Amino acid sequence: MNNLINKKNLLLDLDGTVYQDLESVFGQVSKLMTKYISEKLNVDLKKAKELQTNYFYKYNTSLNGLMIHHDIPPKEFLKYVHDIDLSFMKKDLVLREELENLDMRKLIFTNGSTDHAKNVLSHLGIDDLFENIFDITDAEYQPKPEPKAFDLMTKKFDLDPSETIYVEDIAKNLSIGKERGCTTVWLINNEEWGKMESEKDYIDYKIENLSLFLKELRLLKSN
Repeated sequence: MNNLINKKNLLLDLDGTVYQDLESVFGQVSKLMTKYISEKLNVDLKKAKELQTNYFYKYNTSLNGLMIHHDIPPKEFLKYVHDIDLSFMKKDLVLREELENLDMRKLIFTNGSTDHAKNVLSHLGIDDLFENIFDITDAEYQPKPEPKAFDLMTKKFDLDPSETIYVEDIAKNLSIGKERGCTTVWLINNEEWGKMESEKDYIDYKIENLSLFLKELRLLKSN
């Protein structure tokens, strides 16, 4: 890990990365997506779920497919599907301590909305520790790992990829980060979509726990 000592930026994905209980959060989002598609396109829930899944796998987000094929208004969609209950989510004091004590810029790079990111980070008790958020609207609705999304992100953050550690739970999203010069870190998980391409050589590190990784990074930098 010695090559990480001089890195200045910590770029984190949101869902499945800053927290790992994906089902409790994204399970709610997914149900709202199905309901939205069903009502908007006037199809039953089964057909709506099929479209949602197919578009996700083909276009990296369901929204991207819905915009391409059905001219769905993205802001309306994002507001609807992210209206979820996070009252079950506890403050992550361990993660907060590691982020707080790590001398790096901390940034969020998400395919979701800024409102959703702020909601999650607030419930985790770490919202004040992040300098900025880059969301799907900033990306002009081009989802990760589209090169355009990554390049718009680096422009917004004035970010040098060669000075950046990029952490994701979806392995294939790291491909463009590596191509642009980031040090890439995959947070190991068993989600079918998350572990796809996790054996590829564009992944520099594989970790099981974000807080522990940040602790190791902090100790490394302090020596």
